[in-house]
Amino acid sequence: MQSLIEAQKKLLPDLLQTMQKRYQILQSIRLMQPVGRRSLSNNLGISERILRGEVQFLKEQNLIHIHPSGMTLTKEGDDLLSSLEEMMKDVLGLTFLETTLKEKLHLDEVIVVSGDSDHSPLVKKEMGRACAQCIMNHLQDDEVVAVAGGTTLAAVAEMMIPLGHRRNVLFVPARGGLGENVENQANTICAKIAERAHGKYRLLHVPDQLSKEAYESIIEEPEIKDLLKIIRSAKMLVHGIGDAQTMAERRKTPKEDFEKIKKGNAVGEAFGYYFNQKGEVVHKVQTVGMQLEDLKNIRNVIAVAGGASKAKAIKAYMNQSLATILVTDEVAAKELLREL
Repeated sequence: MQSLIEAQKKLLPDLLQTMQKRYQILQSIRLMQPVGRRSLSNNLGISERILRGEVQFLKEQNLIHIHPSGMTLTKEGDDLLSSLEEMMKDVLGLTFLETTLKEKLHLDEVIVVSGDSDHSPLVKKEMGRACAQCIMNHLQDDEVVAVAGGTTLAAVAEMMIPLGHRRNVLFVPARGGLGENVENQANTICAKIAERAHGKYRLLHVPDQLSKEAYESIIEEPEIKDLLKIIRSAKMLVHGIGDAQTMAERRKTPKEDFEKIKKGNAVGEAFGYYFNQKGEVVHKVQTVGMQLEDLKNIRNVIAVAGGASKAKAIKAYMNQSLATILVTDEVAAKELLREL
């Protein structure tokens, strides 16, 4: 496949460029549908005049429908996108990034999507779609799936797909989350993922940050104790990775802890743990739910994070050798390789 693509680049460069452009248009319609031409033009950075011709071609090929509410993919368009996915990864150099990172980070799987999620909401959505598909690829019957909070996980929830033939899947929040913005709380994301997947869910109604006394009291409550047992039985964990300082500010971290995070040179954060560049834990939020030591019992730990701003954070977390799968974007992947 790679040798054929290299030959096409030399003999028919215009063909690959046109193919790439039309693939990108179809991909954007899939993420935004139903979408109007102006909105699509703004998101793709293509003039409406050029887009009009491409849209007309795609309609003639029966790849898209045009409704008064906007454009949507036909089944044929959706199938074509899926069949082209692996080839376009080769064309864009994403397969090379996936293979190299998988080897260097000692992971079971790496999924890289095109673009920069720091600057494009569509790329974050595509990361969410790729992660949702990854969850489905590894999910089994009678399984508990723990889900963390954050903006990237909110994108995963938005792009989640039905469970299909998989039965008795229970989604649970990885930790308490009351105190963060409602839409980014693990509870909210867990419920949304379960609803879109047509699965079951349980919620953990406890604050994100607790004093030691409050923590010891809460975990002895029978209902909380029962739910924690279920959370720790999870065979899949899906979580984001955050920039340490950004996460500390978002959580309104007390001044004393904030200084500890800064002095410890923390660069990354995942489900309440702050890591320095070596992957050492420099601070831990007292939170009810999944703990770092629980991860060694989980079959699939899926970490999803993208953007150049997250590269140092991803590398710091990966030094813990806890994740089995990484879902990221092209810019973060390239920055990661430079870091490594």
